[in-house]
Amino acid sequence: MSKARVLFLCTGNSARSQMAEAFLRKQGGDSFEPVSAGLQPVPIHPLTIQVMREKGVELEEEGHRSKGLVEEFFRKQVHIGYLITVCRQAESNCPIYPWAGVREFWDIEDPAAFRGTEEEKLDCFRRVRDEIELKVRNFLERMSPDQQD
Repeated sequence: MSKARVLFLCTGNSARSQMAEAFLRKQGGDSFEPVSAGLQPVPIHPLTIQVMREKGVELEEEGHRSKGLVEEFFRKQVHIGYLITVCRQAESNCPIYPWAGVREFWDIEDPAAFRGTEEEKLDCFRRVRDEIELKVRNFLERMSPDQQD
């Protein structure tokens, strides 16, 4: 059985989409092939790496890197079973991806844009991480065979 490819898309591919990709890889078993990309990719934010490490996920060891949607997927016409945008900017700036089956929008705060003290920034990254983990769990519950009757 082939795996359903799930693309998590955001603007920079530095935080939210990386977290979602990692959680789906960790929790999704053999049913999904999670990937992520950004419209304007930038390096993975150091706090993303830190808060995911707190959950036992080592992004660097797992080969995570920032990827661009156009270069990695669009130009190659890569089929995507599920395209999940995780930020408003990506949702509004990527209105069409012709090789996507199902499209979803998860409106999640951008922790990299949060302004505050270092501790407040870290708290924001943790809140976002936990929200994404819950959304991934909910996605998996919706996609489980016994829920598709």
